Amino acid sequence: MTFSVFKRRRLLDLDQPKRIVLGVFNHLLKSLNAKCVGFVLMPDHVHALVWLPNPEDITRFLHGWKRMSSFRIRQWYAAHAANYFAGFGPGERFWQPKSYVFHVYSERKLLQKLEYMHRNPVKAGLVKRAEDWRWSSARWYTRQQSVGVPISWID
Repeated sequence: MTFSVFKRRRLLDLDQPKRIVLGVFNHLLKSLNAKCVGFVLMPDHVHALVWLPNPEDITRFLHGWKRMSSFRIRQWYAAHAANYFAGFGPGERFWQPKSYVFHVYSERKLLQKLEYMHRNPVKAGLVKRAEDWRWSSARWYTRQQSVGVPISWID
C-alpha cells in the first residue's frame, strides 16, 4: 500500500511525525493481527507491505492508520512546531484521500515491491544505501537490526 501527504507537502520531514506514523502502524498491526513484510516512510509519502488475516480489513486498516496518525501529528505540530506550517499553512487535509493498494500474489512480485520501496530514499538522494535510511525495513533485511516495527516474512 502507498499513500501520500496531501499535495505532497513534506510533513514527514521531522522525526517525531515519522515516529507517530510508526506508532499507529504498530498499534494497527497488533489490533488486526496483521504482519508487516516491509515499509518505508518518506518525507511526503508512505509505503508498506502488509499481510492481513482478513483481506477485507485493508480499508479499515488504511482508514485507521491515516485518521489516527493525522490527528496525532497535527496535535504534535500545534504543540511543538507550529511555525513549521508558515508559508504553506496546515492545509485542509493531512493525507491524500486516495491510497494505492497493490495485491501481491507471488514471492517474485513481493521481492520486486520490497526492493522498489527500499530504494526510494536512495533514489530521492536522502541516503547512499537503502539500509542507511532510518525509516525503513531495509536494515532488518540487510543487518537484522530492529526497525521499530516487527517484520515478518510471509511463507
